Amino acid sequence: MFSQTEPRGNVTQNSPVIWWVRRDLRLADNPVLTAAVASGRPVIAVFICDDVVDALGAAPKWRLGLGLDAFARALDGLGARLILRKGDALRVLRDLVASTGATAVWWGRQYDPAQVGRDKIVKQALRDDGTQARSFPGHLLFEPWQVQTGQGKFYQVYSPFWRAVKDLDVAPHLAAPEQLRPPETWPASDALADWGLARAMNRGAAVVLPHLHIGEDAAKARLDRFIKNSIAQYKDKRDFLDQDACSGLSENLTYGEISPVALWHAGRHALDAGNPGAEHFLKELVWREFAYHLVFHTPHITHSNWRDGWDRFPWRDGDGPDVLRWKQGRTGIDVVDAAMREMYVTGRMHNRARMLVASYLTKHMLVHWRVGLDWFAQCLVDWDPAANTMGWQWVAGSGPDAAPYFRIFNPDTQAQKFDSQQRYRKAWIAELSRTPPPTATSFFQACPRAWDLNPNDARPDPLVDLATGRTRALDAYQHNKHS
Repeated sequence: MFSQTEPRGNVTQNSPVIWWVRRDLRLADNPVLTAAVASGRPVIAVFICDDVVDALGAAPKWRLGLGLDAFARALDGLGARLILRKGDALRVLRDLVASTGATAVWWGRQYDPAQVGRDKIVKQALRDDGTQARSFPGHLLFEPWQVQTGQGKFYQVYSPFWRAVKDLDVAPHLAAPEQLRPPETWPASDALADWGLARAMNRGAAVVLPHLHIGEDAAKARLDRFIKNSIAQYKDKRDFLDQDACSGLSENLTYGEISPVALWHAGRHALDAGNPGAEHFLKELVWREFAYHLVFHTPHITHSNWRDGWDRFPWRDGDGPDVLRWKQGRTGIDVVDAAMREMYVTGRMHNRARMLVASYLTKHMLVHWRVGLDWFAQCLVDWDPAANTMGWQWVAGSGPDAAPYFRIFNPDTQAQKFDSQQRYRKAWIAELSRTPPPTATSFFQACPRAWDLNPNDARPDPLVDLATGRTRALDAYQHNKHS
């Protein structure tokens, strides 16, 4: 009787390993690739455009396509190819096994419910076929089941989670292979352009593209610049909206163009060298780990309130004229509008600004956090299923380790503190300047034509008076707390 984890039949050094590429578009620090190369067997890298990929929003789907193109060129430099196939993942993999003589399918693990559910089905079916199906770490520093409380449970609060992992050993650096052994015959591949991954971006793609850093080499250069120029002052300056004090690596991390292991070792080296901002950088990296830790153990967090009692909170669901104005960057609150417009022009948004726009939507406007979560999933090139979920529920108050219900950010006060010279707001809102900069006017080239907006539009009055909105939110939170 053959083992469930070993392939049926004779495995020779000519039997290919199919590497099912997902969010690991890199050559270095890639455990599944390192293992495939070490096997000495031919390696066939394949990316599958399945239902999970098709469900991506406009910006992340487009950015994924750019990452795939860059990664295909990197593989070409090693004498290999990236095979592209569209369809159900299990069907595609079975077809490739049959046509190539492969006896193994390996991949890097993902942890959100959509991918976990798919991967369980694929793994069991392939093993039942007699094909070796094996998953590897690499998307996280620590596997979610490896970090436990003293009672053997998962952590629900960030601070003790940080204390539990900060001194743990992290996987060592893995060098990129110098070459991949090719199969005797390459299987057929789709053309990336035929997938239409950029279709939903429309005219916004040309505006956002210059702000991107695509591929593994760009990610490494970005990390090097951050360590050299910014990490020393990261803790002190990262919240200032008008300063380029953050790493910007979320874009690359979400597609696996750089690994969390590379970021961790770079941060630890900076910390050991006496760099005062490095520990806070490591804490932010572990916040991402914590988000995935929770998504894995409580997958309902991606679509439902994590905390008990929040289903009766009087949030409004769905769209309306006020929600449209929030999406358009026309709430009348300058820092909120600047942040939304920054997202349309660059595909990203400053982290503190994300908290401000989320707080304004869920608290001042009393709109459900899922509305904002879904819109970010359409618009962010650095969209991440765990980080996006964790951020929205944390701000709304319904999530793990959430901000207290009475923490309602005053966007005007926050702007005075973190954008005292109005540089951030004027950089993104054309209506605030007689001669607005290109960053601000680019918004009108990127936003949907159907909005019919132009730089000569007058600034609207605030959707919600900040004091009135705060009082209304506090009343709603108090009522929900005692009901």
